[in-house]
Amino acid sequence: MKNSIKLYRNQKAISPTALTIGNFDGVHIGHQHLLSHVVTEASKRQLVPSVLTFTPHPREYFGLKEQRPELIPTRISTLRDKSYALFCQGIEAIYLKNFDAEMAQMSPQQFIEEILIKQLQVKYLFVGEDFKFGHRRSGNIQLLTEAGLHYGFEVETMKDILDNNHIRYSSTELRQALVFGKIEKANAILGRPYTISGHVIHGKKIGRTIGVPTLNIPVMPRCALRSGVYIVQVEGLSEQPLPAIASLGVRPTLETNGEVLLEVHILHHSCSAYGKIVTIAFLQYIRDEEKFPDLLTMKATIQKDIDITQHYFDHHGL
Repeated sequence: MKNSIKLYRNQKAISPTALTIGNFDGVHIGHQHLLSHVVTEASKRQLVPSVLTFTPHPREYFGLKEQRPELIPTRISTLRDKSYALFCQGIEAIYLKNFDAEMAQMSPQQFIEEILIKQLQVKYLFVGEDFKFGHRRSGNIQLLTEAGLHYGFEVETMKDILDNNHIRYSSTELRQALVFGKIEKANAILGRPYTISGHVIHGKKIGRTIGVPTLNIPVMPRCALRSGVYIVQVEGLSEQPLPAIASLGVRPTLETNGEVLLEVHILHHSCSAYGKIVTIAFLQYIRDEEKFPDLLTMKATIQKDIDITQHYFDHHGL
């Protein structure tokens, strides 16, 4: 695996590619099987293992266009977190295409000729068995296979990957776990802890006044994770992960119309982290966000949360 990943926005491929296509929100275990196969086949054929993905999510585009916000999926990961997860699977190039009116109207034949052949130099394509593409999702595997014979690229498909309960690994299943705060289930679907990364910004420093200083990290719009208090670990500030507690939400005790923010208190550790990128790995849900009558009640509840967190790390370690 190379030591970096390249992100191309609406650009042409420099070298022939082994490609898979999808949104890859979360890069869960199902995605990982697919990506591993692409990397293996790319190596055999001396191709660049690549991913084609879209911004915004096609469902977001149609939800906004049709004024149906209920169709818009919540976001599991930022582009940074998605790119890092793809890199960890051995992908070397991400082709990010704008999903706009032109893309929505593109016929399957146009998609094959303009994007797969001219833009991405596809020689090997690996997608799920139910893969659909083009205007009104009218393109299918049979059409891709016929085009492959004509243009000289190979098409293979992957069956769904099922968990121990014979449920398909999917981003939808992952979103459901996150929205209910079921972190252990989400982490099982991911095969690793769920993470959010971001720059540490200056907050109002109220945490310091009650003896609980926090790192403040903005989160993406429509973050899939349920607001609440979590046991987490912080990566990026020292060689080893640091044990911590995090609150995701709008801080109703302190703000009337606050934006969603991730506040992280590291146990027994203080450092200057402003401007640094940190990664927060979520391990266990503690409770929902609450509005407290006063700071004293809030402080007492936070101390209970810290005791629960300390007990977790005493028992489980990092």
